[in-house]
Formats: sequence, structure tokens, C-alpha cells
Amino acid sequence: MILQNYKWPRPMGFTPFEHQKVTADFLVNNGRAFCFNEQGTGKTASVIWAADYLISAKIIKRVLVICPLSIMQSAWQNDLFKFAVHRTVDVAYGSTDKRNKIVNGSAEFVIINYDGITSIAESALGKFDLIVIDEANAYKNVQTKRWKTMRKLVTPNTWVWMLTGTPAAQSPVDAYGLAKLCVPHSAPRFFGDYRESVMQKISMYKWIPRPDSNTTVFNLLQPAIRYEKSQCLDLPEKMFISRHAPLTSQQEKYYKELKTKLLMEAAGEEISSINAASKMSKLLQISCGSVYSDSGAVIDFDVSTRLNAIEEVIDEASHKVLIFVPFRHTIELLSAHLKKAGIETEEIHGDVPVRKRTEIFKQFQEGSRLKALVIQPQAAAHGVTLTAADTIVWYAPVTSTETYLQANARIDRPGQKNAMTIVHIEGSPIERKLYAMLQNNINNHEKIVELYKKELEGT
Repeated sequence: MILQNYKWPRPMGFTPFEHQKVTADFLVNNGRAFCFNEQGTGKTASVIWAADYLISAKIIKRVLVICPLSIMQSAWQNDLFKFAVHRTVDVAYGSTDKRNKIVNGSAEFVIINYDGITSIAESALGKFDLIVIDEANAYKNVQTKRWKTMRKLVTPNTWVWMLTGTPAAQSPVDAYGLAKLCVPHSAPRFFGDYRESVMQKISMYKWIPRPDSNTTVFNLLQPAIRYEKSQCLDLPEKMFISRHAPLTSQQEKYYKELKTKLLMEAAGEEISSINAASKMSKLLQISCGSVYSDSGAVIDFDVSTRLNAIEEVIDEASHKVLIFVPFRHTIELLSAHLKKAGIETEEIHGDVPVRKRTEIFKQFQEGSRLKALVIQPQAAAHGVTLTAADTIVWYAPVTSTETYLQANARIDRPGQKNAMTIVHIEGSPIERKLYAMLQNNINNHEKIVELYKKELEGT
């Protein structure tokens, strides 16, 4: 094996887990490969070590990482700074000119989001020896502009590693797009031929998977490696992950306007903890996408980046998901988005009768229909067991540590069989600071006031 005598790096005392070593070794030995390790198993670190080795061995020179916007910095850039500090890294985000400049620059690792690559595809041609596609299900449809752009970038000599914890999770036909990009020699020439091999037509508009479709998909998506969290005994029982969902331009505008207004109101006045929490709630509402005016009306904002981040987490989750949303109207907004995307979900909030809540919880725990629950934290923070999920997503933070801890405990109860993942979605400075307080169990009035003052002052 190429990595047999490779000295694994140990930055800041970090020692790679065995499954990460094996994954990196597998990738180095396969120029075209799939990594289907579950979310939270550290596959980004494995990719970084494998790519670092290939650069050191002068097999490749530059790496292009294509991933969701929400993890460009929070996952990929941060992990590169941690595990390959000696390598040059740049994030191609912003204007087309800025992205082109970075792609044409000298950074050994360039990180870009799915939609960003379409505008600079011509510049990227021939610039990268290895292309890493994270959460690769985004390239399952060969008819999309995104897929066609990527097909131009992948030459016969390009190394390609495709990462996803849930290959062909919705349908066996989803595997076709992945295979045609990564291992085109293994895929049928035409999509119709492949569909016939894995699906059976039972009516004019309805197809169902053939009994042997899983075997066909397995054989198509090779070479591949997969580790589940349950197999990684060295993983912590609970992991915390951040996903960045930048405020849209509309949100950014009103967020700044509200901060200016609140700063003027606070000038020369003593701020109470109750008042600070109330004012912070307004800033959080803008981050979430719906603001309640003084008259009680609801003003909706463009919050597409946050909705996309939530959908990405659900797509990558191998088991069920709980999504905690602090504000009532935002629950409706998110729930409608998920249902439109074909994700089976139900809502839990203060207006849902106790009997119906009980029925929904039972369906979630025992049935197979529901993939996610969208919950107002206070409506399910105590006494409910929801161990059918192993992933919790915080759409936005709450200001109460007790509510945060109790909500997280819904999956951390007897009956939980999997390692758990808590995902923090953040797009504004105040959210990052609140999550840090919640994780560190800081829950006192002075800290709330201090946090509010710092946010208004921009420190």
C-alpha cells in the first residue's frame, strides 16, 4: 500500500482514528473513488491527509474542493488549517472576478460551492489534478447545468473523489449521475438503459425499484469505502458541528438597520437582562427569516441559504432528524420548504394539541414515514423520548441553556443506538456567540446583557 510507511501528522496532539487512516489509504490508492462514510466520521480529515500525501509525492499539484456553501469555511477551511497547516488554502466565494482570481492563483487547495463553480468553469479547466465533491448527491441529475459543468472539468486524467453518507438514498436512479462523473466506464451509456435495470414501470407515471436494485447500485458505485458511526468505536458519543448559512443581502440590510435602531434606543439607558433578551430576539428573527412587527404582523425575508443548509443536513443524515426552531412562524416557513422538497415531516409547537403531539411522536419513533420533525424547543424540551433520531439541527439558537440542554437530551436517552450529532446553523455574529455560551453552559443574566452590548457595539 502506498501509505504503508507514511507518518501520520499529529497537529496539536491529534491522533487520527483507525477508520480515518484506512479511508485515507483507500483514497490514495484509487484515483476515482467514492467515500460513503456517514456524517460525523471525519471524512474531510481523511481526504485532506490523502491529498496532502499525493502533493508531497508530486503525484498531484492542486486540489479543488466543491461543497455546500454552509461548510466551505466551518468544515473544509477549518479542517485544512488544522490538519494541513503547511498547505496554502483559499475559498473562492464572492464576485466572479474574485473567484476567477483565486482559481487562477497558486493555492494548493481551493474551496468553492456548487453554484460558484458554474460561473468560473472555463478558468478552472486544467487547473486542478484532484477534484473532491462533498455531499455528492448534488450531482445525481445528469440533466442539470451543475452536472454538465462538472463533466467538462473532469478529464480522463483527473482524480475524482465523491463523498456522501447517503448514496442513492431516495431512488436507485440517483446513482447514475454519480457514476457517470466518477466512473463513466462502469455506467450504461444512456440513462434510460440504467433506469430499466434498476426500476420497474407499473403504470404510466409510476416506477418502483427492482428487487435486485441495491446490488446493481452497489456494483455500479465502485470502488467505494463506507464507515458508519456505529462502527467507529473511537468516536465520541456526541459531536457538535457548525454550518454557516450567510445572511442574504435582504437579511443583511435589515439586520444592520435594526442594530442601528437598537443602539440609539440603548444610548444612555441601563439595559436589563429581560430587555436585552427581548431585543436580541429581534436580531435572531431576522437571521431566521421572519420578524414580528410591533403590530403583530409577520414580515418574511429571503432566507434561502439557511433553508438549503437544513436540507443538506437532512440529505446527509442516515437516520431521522430533529430540527429545533425558536420562532412559531419560522416553523411554518421551514416545514413548507421541506415538504415541497419531498421530505416527510410534521410540526410540533404550542398550538398543536397534546393528543396530536403524542400521535406524531409515536409515528416518528415507531414508523418509517417521517424523516424529520420541526419542533419549537419549549414544546418538546422535557420528558419526550425521540431516539429514532440521532441528529439534531438547531435552525437558530435559543437564549436559555436549560432549554438547549433539555432539547438535546431528546435523543440522548436510553434506547439510543447511534453516535449523536448536534448541528448548529449560524449566519450572524450573535448566533455564533450564543451557541458558544450554550455549549459552555453559560446561563446568567449578566452574560446575556454583555452579549447584547457587544453585538450592538460590533465587537
